[in-house]
Amino acid sequence: MLLTLGPKTVSLRLCSAVTGRHDAASMSSKTLLSEREGEKEALRSEMKRQKGEYEAVKEPEIQTEVLDVTLDPDTANPNLVLSEDRKCVRHGNWDPPNKSEGFDHYICVLGAEGFTGGRRYWEVGGKTGWYLGVCRESVSRKGKVTLRPEDGYWVVWLRGGVYQVLTSPSTSLPVSIRPGRVGIFLDYEAGEVSFYNVTDRSRLFSFTDTFSGTLRPYFRPGYYVSGTNAAPLKICPVPAQAGGNLGP
Repeated sequence: MLLTLGPKTVSLRLCSAVTGRHDAASMSSKTLLSEREGEKEALRSEMKRQKGEYEAVKEPEIQTEVLDVTLDPDTANPNLVLSEDRKCVRHGNWDPPNKSEGFDHYICVLGAEGFTGGRRYWEVGGKTGWYLGVCRESVSRKGKVTLRPEDGYWVVWLRGGVYQVLTSPSTSLPVSIRPGRVGIFLDYEAGEVSFYNVTDRSRLFSFTDTFSGTLRPYFRPGYYVSGTNAAPLKICPVPAQAGGNLGP
């Protein structure tokens, strides 16, 4: 059976169809706006999270103290000559041991500053042979001692162009770019002593241990051999931000 629709019926149906399409478009637009707001909120949350992580990493760096190290003449082997400002040390003429507090076997000297906590950083350069690191203030300064962590020494050496960590047994370090300076970073609470190649900003080696008592910087200029390694060992000035940049 055929039905005839009047003009009003057709008009109403067309109006309803147009309204439906408009409502669908409106809902689609609202959905799209909602999705975009959600994406913006997610982006803001991610940026906030990343900022928090950045600040968490940055904060310990700010707390690292760049140490103005000076040498302690009372701990120096009598065959060492310290500069007037106590920033450089070199070998002198042989002199029998005569200092009550100085090292009498190894030709070394300690930094004047002692640490019982905190994070410290300093840099040393000037020679082609050296022993550098930290030691307990209480180590024996008389007679022959073993430079290893078990005896209170955390030391790296450069000798004959070879870099070695004074562990038991010693550990050779592969170094592709020779450092003009070596940075030493101490984190007392974390039990870390790290050595850095300041030239290429790389980490050479890290000791991890548990510290107790007072620690002091350890310096031993390598021997003057056949016209080489004659320059003094120098404690170098360090930009204030350097410790933070190298610290973990």
